[in-house]
Amino acid sequence: MSEQTEIQTVFLPMPEAEVLELTAVLDALADPIRLEILRELAAHGESSCGTLSPPIAASTRSHHLKVLRAAGLTRTRVVGTTRFVSLRRDDVDARFPGLLAAVLSAPR
Repeated sequence: MSEQTEIQTVFLPMPEAEVLELTAVLDALADPIRLEILRELAAHGESSCGTLSPPIAASTRSHHLKVLRAAGLTRTRVVGTTRFVSLRRDDVDARFPGLLAAVLSAPR
């Protein structure tokens, strides 16, 4: 008889929606690579970290994802060894109505 190992889902720390700071959000949105990551998440939904498209080194991508999460723009879910990132659109829209829509729809 084989024993199955249960894989736990864990969320990395992120700020609660009610304490998101506009300066941290705007700082995170000011970087073109982070903005491109957010556009991709907005278009495709939750994605594995390794599948996100900006052609950058894994360590650089990791840094940008950490900044986005620390600002409260994304949520990172860890399942086994895979990290999935999603946009916290509802939380950000509740705190700063219209901000994401304006930023994500702006010309590139």
